[in-house]
Amino acid sequence: MANKLSSKASQSHSFLPWPSSFASKLRTLLSYIAYCPKSFNTTTSEIAMPIYSSSDSDEQSEAPKIRLFDRQKSIHDLLGGGQVADILLWRNKNLSAAILVGFTIIWFLFEVLEYHFITVLCYSMIFLMLAIFIWSNGAGFINWTPPDHHTFTLSDPTIQSFHSKINTLLSTFYHVSRGDDLALLGVAIAILWILSVIGDYFSSLSLLYIGFVSLETLPALYERYEEQVDEIAGKGNRNVRKLYKKFDSEVLNKIPRGPVKEKKFR
Repeated sequence: MANKLSSKASQSHSFLPWPSSFASKLRTLLSYIAYCPKSFNTTTSEIAMPIYSSSDSDEQSEAPKIRLFDRQKSIHDLLGGGQVADILLWRNKNLSAAILVGFTIIWFLFEVLEYHFITVLCYSMIFLMLAIFIWSNGAGFINWTPPDHHTFTLSDPTIQSFHSKINTLLSTFYHVSRGDDLALLGVAIAILWILSVIGDYFSSLSLLYIGFVSLETLPALYERYEEQVDEIAGKGNRNVRKLYKKFDSEVLNKIPRGPVKEKKFR
């Protein structure tokens, strides 16, 4: 079989103008295949390798797996890790759904039905007083426990926690306004200006409702599809870097720059 393959190679060499070195290498390769057929018993799918450009392979090897906003903690820890985080991430589905429905009812009453705040507040107080009256006086007939006055009061730890959060917010506002971090101050001013522009097109309650719905749905959706979102964010980050490099090489580097004048010091 090796002699036949070598004779075929010599015949092909006689008809085609191949170099002698190439023909000898071809005869050696065919002889090796004839004596070692098992080593070459592979399909094209097994030996086919994906083709990547040098730039893509370098970027894929150099670019680590990034997380959204370059965070190092989990979403639950970033949101405080307490009951508020559990509500925003829907760990307690009944409580999260009840709060969302309550805010939706309030928005519907004021924005759609156009009730006034004083009217809704008075009606709510009337219904609450009637419910407490019926509950307190009818508890003995239905074997219910009458309501305790401690249920309608705030505990000291709750007030202290609320007070500490307000102080933390005011302290953060003061340090940002001082200008210790000019970039953070610029970002804060830009965000407030954007919100003021958006506020011209929405009412205050609608804007608060949109913010609340976004705050209660987006973190939970991100936690559920975290890997997909991080992958898309990583691809977008790499594409932006490619565009910037291309813009820098094709536009910015071609801008003529004048000679730099040296300052004379007296």
